[in-house]
Amino acid sequence: MKSAKKMLALVLVLMMTASLFACGKKDPASDTTPTPTANPTDETPTPTPTEEKKPAVLLTDEDAIYDAALGEFAKYLEEAQKEVDNISLRYALEAIAEAKLLESGVYIPASSQGGMYAIGRVAPYTASPCLWGTDTYRFHNVVVASDPITPEDRTALKVKYNEIKGTGTYEEFAKNYLTEKGYTLKDTYTIGYSTDPATWDILDTYLAADAEAIVNVYDGLIEYDNENVMKPALAESWTISDDGLTYTFKIRQGATWVDSQGRYVGDVTAKDFVTGMQHCLDCDATSYLVSGVIEGAEEYLLGDITDFAQVGVKALDDYTLEYKLVAATPYFMTMMGYNPFAPLNEQYFKSKGGALGYDAWAEAKESGKVTYGTDRDNIAYCGPYLVTNYTEKNKIVFSANPSYWNKDNINIKTITWLYNDGEDATKAYKDMKEGVIDGCGLNAEAVVLAKNDGWFDKYHYVSATDATSYGSFLNLNRQGYALFNDPTQVVSGLTDEQKDLANLALQNVHFRRAIAFSYDRIAYNAQTTGDEVAALSVINSYTPGNFVALSEDVTVKINGTDTTFKAGTYYGVIMQAQLDADGVPMKVWDQTKEDGAGSSAGFDGWYNPANAKAELAKAIEDLGFVIDKNNPVHIELSYPSSVSAYANRANAMKKAVEESTDGAIIIDLLDCESLRNWYYDGYYCQTGAQCNYNIYDCSGWGPDYGDPQTYLNTFQKEIGDMIHCLGIY
Repeated sequence: MKSAKKMLALVLVLMMTASLFACGKKDPASDTTPTPTANPTDETPTPTPTEEKKPAVLLTDEDAIYDAALGEFAKYLEEAQKEVDNISLRYALEAIAEAKLLESGVYIPASSQGGMYAIGRVAPYTASPCLWGTDTYRFHNVVVASDPITPEDRTALKVKYNEIKGTGTYEEFAKNYLTEKGYTLKDTYTIGYSTDPATWDILDTYLAADAEAIVNVYDGLIEYDNENVMKPALAESWTISDDGLTYTFKIRQGATWVDSQGRYVGDVTAKDFVTGMQHCLDCDATSYLVSGVIEGAEEYLLGDITDFAQVGVKALDDYTLEYKLVAATPYFMTMMGYNPFAPLNEQYFKSKGGALGYDAWAEAKESGKVTYGTDRDNIAYCGPYLVTNYTEKNKIVFSANPSYWNKDNINIKTITWLYNDGEDATKAYKDMKEGVIDGCGLNAEAVVLAKNDGWFDKYHYVSATDATSYGSFLNLNRQGYALFNDPTQVVSGLTDEQKDLANLALQNVHFRRAIAFSYDRIAYNAQTTGDEVAALSVINSYTPGNFVALSEDVTVKINGTDTTFKAGTYYGVIMQAQLDADGVPMKVWDQTKEDGAGSSAGFDGWYNPANAKAELAKAIEDLGFVIDKNNPVHIELSYPSSVSAYANRANAMKKAVEESTDGAIIIDLLDCESLRNWYYDGYYCQTGAQCNYNIYDCSGWGPDYGDPQTYLNTFQKEIGDMIHCLGIY
């Protein structure tokens, strides 16, 4: 049974830059009209074999493809995951595993969310800054001013935040500060969005486009506040057994479920979390998070046990919830902010056609009688908001839930999402300026507009980057040559010979690295951020290099040599050490960044045409045939021509790759026309066979919990969510 995981749509997540303060599409653009390369009508000449060796053989077995590309990565990841007692050793081994992942060239990191110019009315750090889970999309306590906040006032607020964070006093300080400075505070918050939720069932989705909306209508056991402190939510308190295997939560009494009209459905009890976990496993959307962690979860998923009472999630009484774990899991509490730990009212769920039990749920879905989660009127609410208005591709309105247990302590009474298809690159800025929305990121066209009208100098700031990782995925086994949901759309222009040649070449590590080293990611990012800040959002690793640090000295073998890393060493330092030892010239850590603290972001440590040519020469030697401008390899990159920023970005990649390889690698631009088709070209694909591209850059990943495993597991053999982006499984 395949487990799926959360995947971030580039367009949707980039709607909310600046720690969600800038709303609108990350759709920069220039005046340049995209010029897709025409797909050749004549077949490319058959590659000429070299004298050194026979041509390589195309692999078609998925396991063989995976082992060839990611076998070393998988070995180190497995070793790391055995370490549950020595967390620092675990981090070091995970860093080595990630170095192997990056060396493979199957994924090329490009950008994070943020790091662009923005203007907004939301006070900095009044939403949760937590890097994992979904709490950062809970908007109930943001502080919103009636006017854009000036850079000077933002700086003052940030300085104070760093002084007092952890004391629980910053939110009140921000309110008082802004009021004293003459701002009027609002109890409404309006943002832009680009993708409608496909479901309202939080337990049956792995898409951020769904979770970012749904998270505002339910509460979990805990919640990270705006100072990044874990606070009680539906759990008033919790205890952990001495052996780390049993977690016991006392559920808050008085919290209730209501329907979309605010009518009472039932009390929130411990049983709701048991029901929620069973439905999560039945759906198998985010079950990867708890499989092998919660006792019996993996066996239930595999069908080895069918009685959910044997799974380690139990209601000991109405208000006492217990989780039993397979092994001590130090990061278990950090998982609480993500989908699988959401509650579900069983009575309401079943009244909407739902069923518990894997087979029963599958049969119910097959019958077509399940209405639970199909729209806002078919879910129960226990969070701060009710969805009171929803029109597809138009508007979503979240109104304060009068029955919410913590209704007196929320700042925002109404959240409004306004649809923006991104085709007008300046719409978000214009809407922000007119007060239609409360903030926006400034793409290249918007920067020009803002500078011309004086708002740039008066209000702009640079949004903070987060832990989101966007990049390019290389298809090692392309089988799809049109949209899986509509084979008449986005049809490949490659000839049969070009298709086979692309697959063969992309299965070679040196060919993949040639691509990785060949495109200028600062120029690429500039198409969505503008030239001035393009470098700020560039990332060089999958897991941010400062995501975790060692808490004690650790000695590991780097290519057989014992190497000691001191307590306090960042994850990125160890990644870099392994890359250096392997002689792979990827720079993923720069100790001079962040005033000497170091960072894996804010510079392009990959782009190097000389390295691209060197890797291409090795690929030619391995493959056994000539690749040059007279015998090029054609690979297709999909893009939506309706959004100028992304069209320009595709052309930037094309230009850099072709120039860096002297025309030996040709990027053929495959026009999806609309954002919807672009999503179906890759983001909505469920299997590798559906992926219609050779290289794709519309997907990303945000962490679910506080361990690098949350990133690395996405490339696990067969079950990793991002693995299908490589055309396998």
